[in-house]
Amino acid sequence: MEHKASYFPAKSPDMDPGVWSRLPEHLLEHVLSLLPLKTFLRLRSTSKHFKSLIFSPNFVAKHAASSSNSPFSSFLLFSHPQLRNQFPLYDTILNAWRRVSLSPSPLLSCATGGAVLLSVSHGLLCFSLPHSSSFLICNLLQKSSRVVNFPKQPFHFELFTLVPSPTGYKLFMLCSSSGSSNNAFVYDSTRNLWHQFDRVDTVLGDNFLQEGVFYNGCLYFTSPEPFSILRFEFETGRWQRPAVSLPGELTFTRLASDGVDKFYLIGGTGRDGIARGMKLWELGGDGENWVEIESVPEMMCKKFMRVCYHNYEHVYCFWHRGLVCVCCYNWPEVLYYRVAKRSWHWLPKCPSLPEKWSCGFRWFSLVPELFAFV
Repeated sequence: MEHKASYFPAKSPDMDPGVWSRLPEHLLEHVLSLLPLKTFLRLRSTSKHFKSLIFSPNFVAKHAASSSNSPFSSFLLFSHPQLRNQFPLYDTILNAWRRVSLSPSPLLSCATGGAVLLSVSHGLLCFSLPHSSSFLICNLLQKSSRVVNFPKQPFHFELFTLVPSPTGYKLFMLCSSSGSSNNAFVYDSTRNLWHQFDRVDTVLGDNFLQEGVFYNGCLYFTSPEPFSILRFEFETGRWQRPAVSLPGELTFTRLASDGVDKFYLIGGTGRDGIARGMKLWELGGDGENWVEIESVPEMMCKKFMRVCYHNYEHVYCFWHRGLVCVCCYNWPEVLYYRVAKRSWHWLPKCPSLPEKWSCGFRWFSLVPELFAFV
């Protein structure tokens, strides 16, 4: 009798834990760098060493090289005066708060009277050091920093914006002078030099919290009623008013951009200076008209208007990895629009925030980059 042989795939034996313990550290990190980001982040709780890798420059570089389609990490960074030198992070990949706050205190050791986080861009953080009349720019992954002295004394600035460039960065700000005129000051990191540009004889924005919006090599700002858009060209140092028609019945305006392709306007709509709704527009392909994208759902809009008490100068917004984030200086939650899904959401309150809190909520987009040089 002829017997037919049956073949069954052999079950792979579990790897002996001792093998992992004897594996050289550089090989172990190489294996981990090949994992999808979400898988690696779930492993952080299993080992202190795994957890430390998220801010290891060598590991981040390996992961970036093996997975160029997605960022290694993507956070919304939260700042509040009651959390001194502690910056909680909301992981926008896992949609959860990180248990450990970002604490750059070693890099702020030169701050004698307290540091103020001003701006975050492309992995760089910029602080103001008022008592030493300087700015501190740092890269947490590199653990590197640079101190930039104020261009003059006294120096009272506003609309501070950290602007990335392929070879470094620029610091932009307006310095108030007599009347309504302002001088623009720009620090160029590649030359380690300050430049002063002509005055702009108008008031830029009704919100000291809103940074300039970088788009196609220029910084964009909005002016109060009658609403208009102004841009500052870094190459020439000139101010211009683009020929862009704004939507009607606006009560406040804010801008957001990914820097190259997408340029958005979010504004309150209503009459007599009172917003009854909020809408989001995108700049059309012709660069001359705003195309309406979405309206904020009625209940969300009512909540947002309640928390800002119609003090629109407290409202600011920014772009973060496919999200248009709308924030309020006196409220701990963030209203954001997910562009890919065309949906509005609330980001929950930070669990580290004390039960009794005051105004002073600042949010920033943090995407760590190893090769962002200070």
